[in-house]
Amino acid sequence: MEQLNEYKHITELLTTGVGTEGQLLIPRKIHDILIAESEKALIPRSEAALYLGPANIPGSSVDIDLESENKMTVRITGEGAEIVLDEDEYTSVNLKPVKYGVSIKITKEMQEDSKFPLLERNIKKAGKKLAENETSLIITALDGASTTTAGGAAITISNIAESIFDLDQNDKTASTLFVGNEVVNDLRLIDTFAEANKFGNRDMQEKGMVGTIYGLNVIRFSTNAAPSTTYAKYAYVTDKDECYAIAEKRPITVENFTLPQYDMSGAAITQRLKVSLLRSTGVSKITTS
Repeated sequence: MEQLNEYKHITELLTTGVGTEGQLLIPRKIHDILIAESEKALIPRSEAALYLGPANIPGSSVDIDLESENKMTVRITGEGAEIVLDEDEYTSVNLKPVKYGVSIKITKEMQEDSKFPLLERNIKKAGKKLAENETSLIITALDGASTTTAGGAAITISNIAESIFDLDQNDKTASTLFVGNEVVNDLRLIDTFAEANKFGNRDMQEKGMVGTIYGLNVIRFSTNAAPSTTYAKYAYVTDKDECYAIAEKRPITVENFTLPQYDMSGAAITQRLKVSLLRSTGVSKITTS
């Protein structure tokens, strides 16, 4: 009887009510699917006026020649009079790609013991970060806009119209509206873009975001891919045919390596890239507070 009571005492101590998950006898299940980082809203390369790949850059940099605007004038000329001389002017923009990259090193033990293929996942993550860096470089280039529309606490229809007008004044065709997260929220709160009996369309109802505004293709960029969180308050109206160019001397490249003296292996992920504004008159910046 005494042994039976002792056995009963032991079984009571081993019940789940007094156990802690992950310790001793109670296993803790770790889900074997890793939830990846959220995909960010990035600026597609299709919005660049020019994309120059490695084949277009034989050296370390490339020049893009630009015809100066409004530089030749025709004048009334009298019969038999000398025709006044005038000529066009030209400038150029030099794009010298800069190397960006990250090196990943993982011990052999970590690769053997980990639940996930860590090296492969880190390489994939590095590729995403380089894509985010490209969006950051594009936004930095757009900051060179020749005109700025100063908005208030929230963007208004008047702000967008004013920036379109700025491009019109410089003989540009507004085609795209890049918007930060806070500006997107402002657009969602403008009745004109949401009400069916006004300018609103199915995009707002289905996606919570207006697809086009006054013919402009609306593209949202993630605040976390921008140079800083301040850019959530900014928007840019651009002429995609004359705004900025991308020069890529080296596409995203992965070089695997081993470090036997440390029992490690890894990879170097690099890219040589440059984004430059072509014409500052091809973009107008809108700021909100």
